[in-house]
Amino acid sequence: MTSLSDLPIRDDLRGREPYGAPQIQVPYALNTNENPYPPSPALVAALGKAVEEVAGGLNRYPDRDATVLRAELADFLNLDTPGAGLTGRQVWAANGSNEILQQILQAFGGPGRTALGFEPSYSMHPIITRVSGTAWVDAARDDDFGLDPARAVAAIEEHRPDVVFLTSPNNPTGTALDPAAVEAVLDAAPGMVVVDEAYAEFRRAGTPSALTLLPGRPRLIVTRTMSKAFAMAGTRVGYLAADPAVIDALLLVRLPYHLSAITQAVARTALAHRAELLGTVDALRAERDALVTWLRDLGLTVAASDANFVLFGHLPDRHRVWQTLLDHGVLVREVGPPGWLRVTIGTPTEMTAFRAALQAAL
Repeated sequence: MTSLSDLPIRDDLRGREPYGAPQIQVPYALNTNENPYPPSPALVAALGKAVEEVAGGLNRYPDRDATVLRAELADFLNLDTPGAGLTGRQVWAANGSNEILQQILQAFGGPGRTALGFEPSYSMHPIITRVSGTAWVDAARDDDFGLDPARAVAAIEEHRPDVVFLTSPNNPTGTALDPAAVEAVLDAAPGMVVVDEAYAEFRRAGTPSALTLLPGRPRLIVTRTMSKAFAMAGTRVGYLAADPAVIDALLLVRLPYHLSAITQAVARTALAHRAELLGTVDALRAERDALVTWLRDLGLTVAASDANFVLFGHLPDRHRVWQTLLDHGVLVREVGPPGWLRVTIGTPTEMTAFRAALQAAL
């Protein structure tokens, strides 16, 4: 049998592990930050109708630039962040936010260039960075998982990165960034600044989006996804908002016809039914806040969360706790700093199962 080591792959890929959360069949899967509420029968019917309407034209290529979808995404962002004033010309969409990140690095990174992030953070940032041939620099977050503006600026001045990744709310910690930190980074960074807002719809009241900072800042990119709050993880649609010149740059590296006609139709249908899909967000926020209180009452340390998950510690043997939870049918994520675990907010039934399993594990 030929092994990977026998193939002439790039030297910088040797010894690396592919990304992926464990895919284990369990009664309660709380490890991938999905929205636990599936589409209603009425929405399923609407999705089926939308696919049926485009199915007769699948012998033709889709709209290469997804212009209608981008305009509708801009409309949604303007509702999410009043005053953003975005148009479809300022929005780009791709197959999940990971393809968005990949295109950004293809356009603004590459050999001889550097990207910087503040870890712990989304593990795909350094993975995609390195796969694109870009060097990765880890500038650590504060002990409370926040980001002190002065420390952030010092790291940027030291490394002069071509791309800076900020994540708010942050994965895996759930913490949102102080707008002052984002502005300080924007003022100091010599290249592009990417604010990853995959979990933005779950943020607490009063937590601003970086979309408010876009006017007059052509090097700022704000990324979003339909995989989380929109409960469309299987659709694979990510998008960004930025200056139109940024979209022009991404057009140079995108693959032709990268969003299928079916993907575009499903995403547009989801946006049309956003009241239903986002109607679960308040319940998930309340469940999150109740879980944070409960975990702290157990004597655990819990990171403040503006996302649909909670990071908790400090566990002397986190793998034993993880395994005990799994033995009780509850799968969480063994991620983040040593001694911490991350649990996705699920339905009340799922959270009851988690609480019972965690009490047994402790």
